[in-house]
Amino acid sequence: MSQSSVTLRATTAAASPSRTRSRRLARIRIWLTAGAFLLPALIGLLILRIIPTVQAIGTSLTNQVGTVSFSNFGYVFTDPSFLNALKVTLLFSIVINPVQIALALWLAVVLTKRVPGVGIWRTLILLPIAVPQIVSAIVWGVLFRPDGPLNGVLEALGIAPVPWLVSPSTALLSIMIICTWVGVGYWMTFLVAGIKDIPASLYEASELDGAGGWQQFRYITLPGLRRPLLFVLVADTVANFLIFAPVRILTQGGPQGSTNLIMNFIFERAYTLADPGGAAAATIVLVLIVVCVVGVQFRLLPGKD
Repeated sequence: MSQSSVTLRATTAAASPSRTRSRRLARIRIWLTAGAFLLPALIGLLILRIIPTVQAIGTSLTNQVGTVSFSNFGYVFTDPSFLNALKVTLLFSIVINPVQIALALWLAVVLTKRVPGVGIWRTLILLPIAVPQIVSAIVWGVLFRPDGPLNGVLEALGIAPVPWLVSPSTALLSIMIICTWVGVGYWMTFLVAGIKDIPASLYEASELDGAGGWQQFRYITLPGLRRPLLFVLVADTVANFLIFAPVRILTQGGPQGSTNLIMNFIFERAYTLADPGGAAAATIVLVLIVVCVVGVQFRLLPGKD
């Protein structure tokens, strides 16, 4: 073996540890930089999510004498008010979720066509999301009054006034109308963005093949919107399980418990009846229900990714 080969190998062997050190230091710098950027979000997640969740679990498993017990869960599941709130919440979600998503999808499809003043229409539809829910609830409370503008219009048309918020048969429907007015424009924006991401060449090719509007919607728009639709479905489901402000401001769960959604029940249990253990147990039940519903939605929707 020549002297130059031996020298080269010796130099390479000496440089190898330094290269390894350099790579390790570069990797550490990358992790430190990433950690510095993620630290504020992680602190917020810890303070606003993880710690309250652990505290809620601890409170739900602590009885009045301070020992570990499942008595709070046993109590809420035998409480007629909680069972009624659970039933009302499930009914509310079953009805309002498909309505909101269908309206948002229809508006997204219409407002991605060549419609005169489409920018103005999108702004008007999205405007309610810029209004705080408390303000929206107060405005709709005025509209829904027995002597309010909506009943005035109905009377002018020869239709009997509707007891919007004062009758058990219409109060939950009134809350649904308010939440739909607020939420549809928000979900529409995600679907509009999804439609705009679908290549226009697909629609042009389908027109050349003689496809109509319904065929384009079924075979191009819907498959292209699978990811945005999944996001909207999951986010809308979670949001509607957590509705609180309109109920608290307008009905306080009445009349006769017809609008007592589970978030309102938790608020009353914690702050009106001073029962943090029962409120925490109801919160854990709500989280488990939401996780189960979202999991079923993921399983039922087509696609593997």
